[in-house]
Amino acid sequence: VSAPPREPPLISCYSCCMPSATSTSLAPLLELTAIAKRYPGVTALDGVDFSLLPGEVHCLCGENGAGKSTLMKILAGGQRPDAGTISLNGTPMRLRSPHHAQQCGIGMIYQEFNLAPALSVAENIFLGRAPRRAGLPLIDWRALERDAAALLAKVGIKLDPRKPVRECSVAEQQMIEIAKALALDARVLIMDEPSATLTDTELAALFALIRDLRARGLGIVYISHRLDEIFAIGDRVTVLRDGRRIDTRPIAEVNRDSLIHSMVGRELKDEFPKIAVPPGAERLRVENLTRRGVFENVSFTLHAGEIVGLTGLVGSGRTEVARAIFGADPIDSGRLYLDGAEIAPKSPRDAIAAGIGLLPEDRKQQGLVLGMSVRENTTLANLRALPGRWRIRRNDERRIAEGYARDLNTKTPSIEQAAVHLSGGNQQKVVLAKWLFTQSRLLIFDEPTRGIDVGAKVSIYQLMNDLVTNGAAILMISSELPEVLGLCDRVLVMHEGRLAGELPRSQATPEAVMRLATGQISEAIMA
Repeated sequence: VSAPPREPPLISCYSCCMPSATSTSLAPLLELTAIAKRYPGVTALDGVDFSLLPGEVHCLCGENGAGKSTLMKILAGGQRPDAGTISLNGTPMRLRSPHHAQQCGIGMIYQEFNLAPALSVAENIFLGRAPRRAGLPLIDWRALERDAAALLAKVGIKLDPRKPVRECSVAEQQMIEIAKALALDARVLIMDEPSATLTDTELAALFALIRDLRARGLGIVYISHRLDEIFAIGDRVTVLRDGRRIDTRPIAEVNRDSLIHSMVGRELKDEFPKIAVPPGAERLRVENLTRRGVFENVSFTLHAGEIVGLTGLVGSGRTEVARAIFGADPIDSGRLYLDGAEIAPKSPRDAIAAGIGLLPEDRKQQGLVLGMSVRENTTLANLRALPGRWRIRRNDERRIAEGYARDLNTKTPSIEQAAVHLSGGNQQKVVLAKWLFTQSRLLIFDEPTRGIDVGAKVSIYQLMNDLVTNGAAILMISSELPEVLGLCDRVLVMHEGRLAGELPRSQATPEAVMRLATGQISEAIMA
């Protein structure tokens, strides 16, 4: 079926007379019926129904591996269903490719960025659709940069359209993806975890943009593991579990507890199951760590049995400090001590040998070899533990990988499955398994639950409790303030490359953390 002809903007008077998005008087803009998708050994979708009304934000929730991303990839033309129908404005469609879906007015912002790092911001936004000079097969660069600047302003970010994407931060790349989707003039917009890398200010700008698009009659599918966002922006919510639709309701008819229960099939009595562990001996000491232009004179300690949070606004230097401790980035001055002995890791290999593990912020680019199997990724950082006379002992490797997959409840048809084919949450579990196998004494978790469902989050929190109970020390970097306050024994707050203060658990309130993170307190509050 070819793409339907372009229609005028849907319901142009919505801003003044839009009925409730859940009103039954509105015909669905989009309707998916009995969608099924199977892979070898896995049923990803099993007869799923889903509809989207014009002028509606329909939230899609579920645990990692529930089928959310598969359903949206089918809708975006990236995959074809094995069964079921897709109708747009009442017309059955067979979406042949992502380009065909875009022609039909469907735009998607993927959880994993789809950008060309060597190209500029403007070139990425209009990739394949750059404006041409009249009568000539040449790009109109002035128009390209002007139109890109207008879209960037619309999403609420100040960014030079000529800047190469590789020089942009993760949060900036997220906003570029959003601008790119808006450039398609879509009538259906799918947002898969769009807020995972955004600060509160950027998130507020995103929500303002979503409300504006909704008022103009666009239908928006919003996928997020952050439940507060679901209640803040959604009109309806659909829950998937194990590839099946469990429930669809107006947001007004659900609460946080009932939504979690629908997602995981059980009650979670404590979202942040913190266990108090008496701190042991000093595990890590950081003295005046400096990397010019990035961070300066950062000093703190971390003891065995502690979970210490390192937080601050995006760009404050949190991740850069972690990478320096792990030997991934050079330092200009400062000293590091592990269990009382000075160390100077020049590379991640040195840090691993010393007993340090880093779960990185970007699991796809830095945490996994996507073409390798679950088995190979699990043992990759500690192959010396699998010596053989001529080669790695594969039977031992399989046994170890299967054990971690079982303990972490990693959803994969086989440990021989390539990591690239796993959901984001299950990829994160493989990265966790890799560092558990090294038996590191110091673990740095950088955004450990980004893109992870609420049930898997609790499993990771419990794992962190087990680690510190057994004598490990954890430095946790997180943009989710409730997570930091719920799990950490102390909170270190960074502001513009400096350690602004340290808060003991008893004094770590959202207000106190944000005052330090925004530079409103000149003197550090020391534990």
